[in-house]
Amino acid sequence: MRTSNTLRRAALALLTTGTLALAPTALADTGHHASHGQAWRGAWAASPQSATAPFGPNWSQQGFEDHTVRQVVRVTASGTRTRIELTNRYGTGPLRITGATVARTAGGSAVEPGSVRTLRFGHRPSVTIPAGETLLSDAVNLPVEAFEQLTVTLYLADPTGPATFHSFSSATSYRAAGDHRADLSGAAFQETSNSWYFLSGVEVTGGRDTARRDGIVTFGDSITDGVGSTTDADNRYPDELAERLAATGRTRAVLNHGIAGNEVVNDTTWAGEKAVARFRKDVLTEKGVSTVILLEGINDIGGSGPAFPGGPTPEVSVNQLIEGHRTLIRQAHAHGLKVVGATLTPIKGSFYDTPVNEAKREAFNTWVRTSGAYDAVVDFDRAVADPADPDRILPAYDSGDHLHPGDAGYAAMAGALDLDEL
Repeated sequence: MRTSNTLRRAALALLTTGTLALAPTALADTGHHASHGQAWRGAWAASPQSATAPFGPNWSQQGFEDHTVRQVVRVTASGTRTRIELTNRYGTGPLRITGATVARTAGGSAVEPGSVRTLRFGHRPSVTIPAGETLLSDAVNLPVEAFEQLTVTLYLADPTGPATFHSFSSATSYRAAGDHRADLSGAAFQETSNSWYFLSGVEVTGGRDTARRDGIVTFGDSITDGVGSTTDADNRYPDELAERLAATGRTRAVLNHGIAGNEVVNDTTWAGEKAVARFRKDVLTEKGVSTVILLEGINDIGGSGPAFPGGPTPEVSVNQLIEGHRTLIRQAHAHGLKVVGATLTPIKGSFYDTPVNEAKREAFNTWVRTSGAYDAVVDFDRAVADPADPDRILPAYDSGDHLHPGDAGYAAMAGALDLDEL
C-alpha cells in the first residue's frame, strides 16, 4: 500500500465544504450529527436495495402486514448509548413502524432478559417514514462493546408494500405473525430469511471511544458483502479486518457497504444503484469515519455476459471502469476521506471466465497498482491467488464457485491490508 497525500485531501475537503453543506439530510434527523454535545459514530451498516428476489424467495417484494421482524447484527464500535437507522429509500409509499425494540442477543431469535429497550422516534413509540426517506431513532441507554450482537425488532402492523432491504446478509433474520417486539424467547419466530429489512445502520456514542473518528467503510460488491462466507459466523473480509484491528490493540469501527452484484457504472434491477450514485448516500452519510476501501468492478466486467443474474448489463470498457473509480475517489476526497484502492480477485474457472474479461481484469488491476490515483493500494488479487496458477483463486481460499472467497480467503484478504495505512 502507498501512503496518502494528506495535504491534497485536506485542501479538497476545505474547497468543497460549502457544497457538501447543501446536501440533503435524513428525515427526522434528531441530532443526526450530534445529540446534547455527543459525537455519534457508525457501529454497523448495510446498504439499502429495492425489493427483488434474484436468488430465491425473500420477504421484500410482498412486504409485511401484522408481522414482527427480528434482525441480528454485530457492532464493531463501543458506546454507552445506541440508536438505529431505518430506511424507506426504495418504498412505494409511506412505511409505518408501529413499534420497535433493541436488545442484546441471547442466541438465535432470543434476546437477553433485562436488555430490551423500547425505541422511540421524536419521543413517540411509532413513526411513519415517507417513501424515499431514512430516519434515526432516539437514543437509548444500552451500553455495547465492539463485537457484541444486537437484536433489532420491528413490529409492522400495517401493510408495508415492497420493502427496502439488503438482499444478501450472510445472517439469519426472523419473522413472527402478530406483535412480539418485547418477547425474550424466540419461540414465536418460526420463519427465517437471509436478508435485512428496513434496517440500515446502528450508531453509538459515549464511553471511552466517544471522540474516535477513525472508522473504516468497506465499499464494493459481493466480495465485500461476504458471499461465500459462513452464515451467522461474521467471517466477511470486513469482519475479519475489524477483528484483526482489535487483536492488535487498534480497535476501529468497520462498516460494510457492499452489495452483491453491484456495479460501478451500471444500475441493475436486483443489485442496487450503480456505485457512483449510491456512494454519496451510503458512504458519505456515515459518521465517525476516515477511510474507505474500494473493491468493485468485476461485475462491470462480467455483467455483460449471459451468466449475469437478471440479464446482461451494458458492456463496460476498462477506461469506463477507471473513470468510475476516479469519480468515487473524487467524492471521497471531497469529503475528507482517505481512499484505499483494491485489485480485483481472480475469476478463472468461474462463470465470468472469458479471455476478454480476464484481459480487462488484468488491465484494471495494473492501473490500480500503478496509477497513483488512490491514497493507498491493497493487492487482494495476489493475496488470494494460487501461486501455481495466478489467474485462479487458491483452492483453500475458494468458496467453490471460483469467484468468491470462502472464510479462509476472506481472512487472507483482511490480512493483506497494511493496518498502518488505513
